[in-house]
Amino acid sequence: MKGLTRLGMMMTICVSALASMSAYAEGEVSYNVGFASEYYYRGILQKDSSASAGIDYGNGGFSAGVWTADVGDGLEVDGFFGYGVETEQGFSASLGFTGYYYTGEFDDTYEEINLNFGYKMVSLEYSVGEWDGFGAEEDYDFVALTIEGDNGFYGKYGSFGKDFDGEYIEIGYGTTIAEIDFGVSAIFNSDELSDEMDDDGDPTEGEAIIFTISKSF
Repeated sequence: MKGLTRLGMMMTICVSALASMSAYAEGEVSYNVGFASEYYYRGILQKDSSASAGIDYGNGGFSAGVWTADVGDGLEVDGFFGYGVETEQGFSASLGFTGYYYTGEFDDTYEEINLNFGYKMVSLEYSVGEWDGFGAEEDYDFVALTIEGDNGFYGKYGSFGKDFDGEYIEIGYGTTIAEIDFGVSAIFNSDELSDEMDDDGDPTEGEAIIFTISKSF
């Protein structure tokens, strides 16, 4: 009940804010739909064959949005807002909030503060948050270093800390054809994040190849 109440409040606030801003404030509203052969987030498998959709608003350095994806047992619904700046020299920084909510029993609520810093092709993310844990709350943080080239290739290393543990490496490529975005990536995760088991039934390091397609309008 607590999770559903939070979800309803977050959805109401975000949708109302986005509708109001798009109607009365200068800025841009965009929509997106997508599909992933496997939905991974921060190196953790969420679901095979997952569809998603979202709405985003941007006005100067301010951004906000709602995004949802199929996770099998209901939907994951994310809401976020934040403010960022970027200089002509290529430096960037942003501060924001993200909440992850679920309509079913797939997982419980995550809420976190996000810090991001970047310089040209290199970016660093640090997020600190709390997981409701179905009544057993846990604190966590997440750090990710991403290198992204102009040719569509990128590499990322991510690691969890505090009450969470695990790390992963992601290498991928993305391109746009006829205004449709295509991507392919490889993920290599530690046994703490992997859903794979060895012959004895113990968790082992995992790997996956993922294909994505999306469209923004």
